[in-house]
Amino acid sequence: MHRNFRVSGLGAAVLLLAGCASVNIDQALQETNQSTQDFTQGKLELSRTEQQRQSRGQLSERLLAKPLTMDDAVQLALANSSSMQALVAQSWADMAAANQAGRISNPVFTFERIRAGDELELGRLLSIGLLDLLTLPQRLVISRNQVAQAKVQLSGTVVEQVSQVRQAWVRAVAAHQLLQYADQVNRSAQASAELAKRMQAVGNFTKLQRMRQHVFYADAAAQLASAQHAVTAAREELVRLLGLTDAQAIQLKLPDRLPDLPKEPKAAADVSASALQQRIDVQLARLQLDVAGKSQNLSLLNSLLDVEAGVRRDTVFDNHSGEKSHRRGYELAIRLPIFDWGGAQRAGMNAQSLAAANRYESVVRSAASQLRESYSAYRTAYDLARHYRDEIVPLRQVMAEENVLRYNGMLIGVFELLADSRDQVTSVMQAINAQQQFWLADAGLAASIIGKPVAMGATPVSASTAGGSEGPGH
Repeated sequence: MHRNFRVSGLGAAVLLLAGCASVNIDQALQETNQSTQDFTQGKLELSRTEQQRQSRGQLSERLLAKPLTMDDAVQLALANSSSMQALVAQSWADMAAANQAGRISNPVFTFERIRAGDELELGRLLSIGLLDLLTLPQRLVISRNQVAQAKVQLSGTVVEQVSQVRQAWVRAVAAHQLLQYADQVNRSAQASAELAKRMQAVGNFTKLQRMRQHVFYADAAAQLASAQHAVTAAREELVRLLGLTDAQAIQLKLPDRLPDLPKEPKAAADVSASALQQRIDVQLARLQLDVAGKSQNLSLLNSLLDVEAGVRRDTVFDNHSGEKSHRRGYELAIRLPIFDWGGAQRAGMNAQSLAAANRYESVVRSAASQLRESYSAYRTAYDLARHYRDEIVPLRQVMAEENVLRYNGMLIGVFELLADSRDQVTSVMQAINAQQQFWLADAGLAASIIGKPVAMGATPVSASTAGGSEGPGH
């Protein structure tokens, strides 16, 4: 009775250790939404039912029915992008694989049937990896750590994807805005070229003067073509990140202009190094270091030996006498370290632990530097955009008004007036580029604060044109 109680208690302990709970993806998504609230607004989910897919489709239709703001673009990507859903599903698979590593291996049942003369022997063996059982508590700790890693990696992936959507939206809106002004420059250059052609025909312009105006028109036409392609390229990049179908891409509407600059830039204290320990990259490096240390201790024993224990029950039938007999016992299988003492395996584990330790130290050291660089880019972009908005563009506007007065007073000619108008438009285009750079830097800074730096990847359309300020010279 006492022996049966001990066996039952051992079995219950094994089942308790082995019975790891399955990965709850809904809980993991809830944790991700909490840690990346500024990016997902709590809307990240994995659609597994037809009802969830229909709900996502209805949300996508509502968002596409109006001009898409930056926040709406993020929500559309979370709801509509198949690649985003694939990333979440893959993260679920990674968590499940990590969870599986913390489970005890199933026991092995072996059945033998042997006949020797008049005797028939039936052998039954139930075996389990003894070392696998003894190391289960430590493997459970490692498994939970790896699941935590997968959750942190999911948060990092979501931050990266959302940041790319934000930057793509900025580029798409800015490209459309720049196209409008490139078209104005082209029409002004076309008017100058046509007027120069007529003035040469009546003898009031030299050939060189006309060619100067025509060259400027040719350059403006090339710039307009580049701006038109930039609109298409930026829009299609956004379409891909949003996961739009062809029909949805046709419905996509964007605002006419970028948002205004905030009244004040973010303070440096808000992005200080005091938040470094909450960064995703630091958390991930720390978890990887913990796993490497625990795995090294576990693999040290596994590299030396392996033990398998089993319970045997055999039944022997004597067909001649009609009797049967039973035999009970146990087996113990031990792998002998004769040819391989595990030296190479232990060296590899030591190297991995050392690499993890140095990787963690490297991430911690570079985190503060990345924050400073991102904030410098953000603040510089803000100051430049505000300088264009408050200084250069207003000055160009005043100059344009003065030149109109001078033209009305016949102090300057039409070519000088057109050249000044082109210079004014060029300044506005440069201001738009500066504003674009700010919003790209703003998205980059937000990603850097949480520990997932992204490249700005800006390809601004040039606002300069050849000979933009040249007059014909009377």
